[in-house]
Amino acid sequence: MNKLAKQAIDAHGGLERWNRFTTLSAHLTQEGALWAAKGKAGVLVNPTVTVDLREEKASHWPFGSPDRRSRFEPQRVAIEDANGKVLEELLQPRASFQGHAATWTDLQLAYFAGYAMWTYLNIPFLLARPGVESEEVEPWQESGETWRRLNVHFPSDIATHSTEQTLYLDRQGLLRRQDYNVEIDGTAGAAHYVYDHKEFSGIVFPTKRRVYRRQPDGRSAPKPLIISIDLDRIVLG
Repeated sequence: MNKLAKQAIDAHGGLERWNRFTTLSAHLTQEGALWAAKGKAGVLVNPTVTVDLREEKASHWPFGSPDRRSRFEPQRVAIEDANGKVLEELLQPRASFQGHAATWTDLQLAYFAGYAMWTYLNIPFLLARPGVESEEVEPWQESGETWRRLNVHFPSDIATHSTEQTLYLDRQGLLRRQDYNVEIDGTAGAAHYVYDHKEFSGIVFPTKRRVYRRQPDGRSAPKPLIISIDLDRIVLG
């Protein structure tokens, strides 16, 4: 692990403390243009997400209604009722996005939301995961600040937006922005900003996230706001 990756992990609480936990849950308030564009406005407005910190697993509840919950793993997504009975299931879900349909099914939404939140809530600690590679590249000027940047390469067994992503870090090593291409949606480029870092059980998380389209010069387009996510009630266990 390179020095900048270690600095980022240390700034967010350190790997030793992070490894004490195995699960994380958080309440989300979500808005933005994406949900309506994919025909899923209102399905995931105020859910609680739970993610595993060892394996790639995530769950959103409620999922559209209080008696429905999603279950995400890279090779399978499902929607269950309150008793855990499987109502719908999809194997190899990433393949279902071939052709980049204008609207998503509930299972496709569960896949997207599952891998996205698992990635977001595990970064920057994913930089220490076997198979995840990173290297520092040239710095970036934005908002009167200089942010150092890490190019990150994810192995094929991790479901995420794209194999190659870029993290932007401030002087303290705190995450300020994350760039990726949404491969399941035609490789749309995204500039994902994070704000309002707060500490929970000794781990530092950004509690506000705003996603915009990334322009060819690397700058973000001011409109539309693609996704907004506000997090509270973060619990590590």
